[in-house]
Amino acid sequence: MSTVISPPSHKCYGEDMPRELSQRELRNESGEIMRALDSGESFTVTRNGVVVGELTPVGRHRIVSAQALLDTDAGLPSIDADRLRSDLDAVADQDPAPRA
Repeated sequence: MSTVISPPSHKCYGEDMPRELSQRELRNESGEIMRALDSGESFTVTRNGVVVGELTPVGRHRIVSAQALLDTDAGLPSIDADRLRSDLDAVADQDPAPRA
């Protein structure tokens, strides 16, 4: 007897909520679960009703060329070091004296 994994029926903030999956379902339906992971679905794994872990798909690694990174950086504004320092000094305590 095989149980078909149905897609999540609810959304939260526009993203799919992870489907709760029991330890038994993980063991018995591993093939279906792996296919669901391949398609981007996430799972929360429980044992005796207690959450013990999460299964999420691994993100695809993308390699960005050095030139593409430099091209992106070229459009950014320059940083004024003196202004940055004064902004940081305005919010951070720079007193080197130890506290009593």
